[in-house]
Amino acid sequence: MSPVRPAGTGPGVNRVEPTIFEAGGRGRRGYELPPLDVPAADLHPLGPAVRPAVEGFPEASEVDVVRHFVRLSRLNYAVDLGLYPLGSCTMKYNPKINEEVARLDGFARIHPMQPVESLQGALQLMHELARLLSEITGLPRFTLQPAAGAHGEMTGIMMARAHLTRRGDPRSIILIPDSAHGTNPASAHISGYRVEEIASNERGCVDVEALRRRMRTDVAAIMLTNPNTLGIFEREIEKVCGIVHERGGLVYMDGANMNALAGVARPGDMGVDILHLNLHKTFSTPHGGGGPGSGPVGVVEALAPYLPVPVIEPAADGLFRLDWDRRDSVGKVSSFLGNFGMHVRAFAYILSFGPVGMRQIAERAVLNANYLRARLKDTYNLPYTQPTLHEVIFDDARQKPAGVTTLDIAKRLMDYGFHPPTIYFPLIAPGAMMVEPTETESRQELDQFVEAMKSIDREARENPEIVRSAPHHTPVGRLDEAAAARRPKLRWKP
Repeated sequence: MSPVRPAGTGPGVNRVEPTIFEAGGRGRRGYELPPLDVPAADLHPLGPAVRPAVEGFPEASEVDVVRHFVRLSRLNYAVDLGLYPLGSCTMKYNPKINEEVARLDGFARIHPMQPVESLQGALQLMHELARLLSEITGLPRFTLQPAAGAHGEMTGIMMARAHLTRRGDPRSIILIPDSAHGTNPASAHISGYRVEEIASNERGCVDVEALRRRMRTDVAAIMLTNPNTLGIFEREIEKVCGIVHERGGLVYMDGANMNALAGVARPGDMGVDILHLNLHKTFSTPHGGGGPGSGPVGVVEALAPYLPVPVIEPAADGLFRLDWDRRDSVGKVSSFLGNFGMHVRAFAYILSFGPVGMRQIAERAVLNANYLRARLKDTYNLPYTQPTLHEVIFDDARQKPAGVTTLDIAKRLMDYGFHPPTIYFPLIAPGAMMVEPTETESRQELDQFVEAMKSIDREARENPEIVRSAPHHTPVGRLDEAAAARRPKLRWKP
């Protein structure tokens, strides 16, 4: 384990590596085909198969192209390089055995439009995965179709709406705590509901009395995260469910933070009606490049008629069939049956650990987060002092007198070789730094992160300008974020 890199050092700091647009040269090429010994033919029925040359586009040799993409890969931080402490995103290591399993020919080379009879292994895997997710969450029925957590939220709220409409009581309001993920109100709104905010109490949890006062017959559901985005377990979750159910509403739980609960506690046992999971967060399928993701949704039996079609069902002959004949279904929410490669990886992950291992994952995630909390609480302010689980929130209150903000700390952390944590979220914690180390990080890695954070605090007091102007040793310096948002450059121009 190499020591934390002090400011101003590190290999390659002064080397300027050209991009392919600068390195290319006239007449360079990566390959050359032999002359045709047959008449040329245009194989594209609608015109040339190759686009016309772009004026000014670089000509490059094979070595130019290879070096360009290898250099790009080195500019990108990844969970395979080090700690990725993004709170609420749960950026844990992706075991390589999962990748091997997903690449088996029988999984990687099937086509979703094959006859059902030839997809039996894939259907069985998805059916078994849904069963395992039910066992872990306590919710009896699952759909694997949604392609991400937010997509799962929308699917779950669509099912809630279908159920209430079928009951003759569609309602119009979704209640959302002020500590919620930003996708929650978006999912509720796009599903046709108006959103109202429920305040948190001084402990950072749902204010049960405020909920009791607001919970009337126009409320379709409450969407809450547990543990919430402060890392705090909603201890009164059963009271919350009781209040909502008593007035005929439904309880939706955002399962983004299930990594703290898997194998320990089941949302279904707490009274939750609908839950989405992020396979890339709790079950270690890759986050990479924005997808492909997977956001399965579990529901109580009363909502099972509204599951997206088709539903995978066991057939009498021991095979599996696709059930399309479901009158009350919300319809199809994803092409084919969802992102099957992610299902394979999650299935392999769960089987690798088993029930005892899943519990140890959650316990060690909580241990790691509380280790960082204990090591840093005297250096960075804790806006909420309640016990936390898988993640912990610090803020910049102690650094602000020197003119150093959360953004500055995050940028300076990059000079020390670490990806920054989630910042300025949740919104109820001004200047928040949300740190989630996950269970996959060793104590040595956590100690290096602590050393870097403490060093930045010392710099904030002794030499604040070096923090305010960071990063200094990254390929790209601090960006003008306002200009990037208002005048983005989305394509290369010669």
